Amino acid sequence: MVDETEKLASSEEAENSLMTHNVGGEESEVEEGEIVGGDSDDAAKAMAPPPPRHPLENSWTFWFDNPSAKSKQAAWGSSIRPIYTFSSVEDFWGVYNNIHHPSKLAVGADFHCFKNKIEPKWEDPICANGGKWTVNFSRGKSDTSWLYTLLAMIGEQFDDGDEICGAVVSVRGKQEKIALWTKNAANEAAQLSIGRQWKEFLDYNDTIGFIFHDDAKRLDRAAKNRYTV
Repeated sequence: MVDETEKLASSEEAENSLMTHNVGGEESEVEEGEIVGGDSDDAAKAMAPPPPRHPLENSWTFWFDNPSAKSKQAAWGSSIRPIYTFSSVEDFWGVYNNIHHPSKLAVGADFHCFKNKIEPKWEDPICANGGKWTVNFSRGKSDTSWLYTLLAMIGEQFDDGDEICGAVVSVRGKQEKIALWTKNAANEAAQLSIGRQWKEFLDYNDTIGFIFHDDAKRLDRAAKNRYTV
């Protein structure tokens, strides 16, 4: 991806908190007139056409809510920033392999992956009538399940995948949570199907619950699960 670094740096705070260090160690300065990679094979590779992309059915956007930018006085969601939009398998791995995984994020961080054009907010028109399934992990133990969740979403592995808006991993002091957001909470059959499949994809054995966004907005932490699987 020629402009990957440019896109990932769209928010300086997000980049500093989210990006991993450059793989390969310190960069060495090239002397004037020095020939770098003079092998003829390297020249041939440079002239070769790029390999074909494997497009995804939907485009997806990573969003980051930087804990250092949050403030009690700021409106909820005002610190969320889009980081990168991808639409192919290659673009996904190019980004995923160069960002911190949940276990390396600061406490208070929220990292989202939503279908492009859907903002990870209750107020978004597509999310407004939805809800979320949530799975819980002890601190530092959600990395694999986060990856499996992303792969299941972007790979359209859910039977009711049209219902899915996106997912968010939230890092807190004692635990990490992954939530799967859907757009039509009242469609019980679809939500139950998504919840059961998600548990299978993650090999997650504990009971998980589904909360309506409307309940969460009205009752905050007192909101109860409407569905469980």
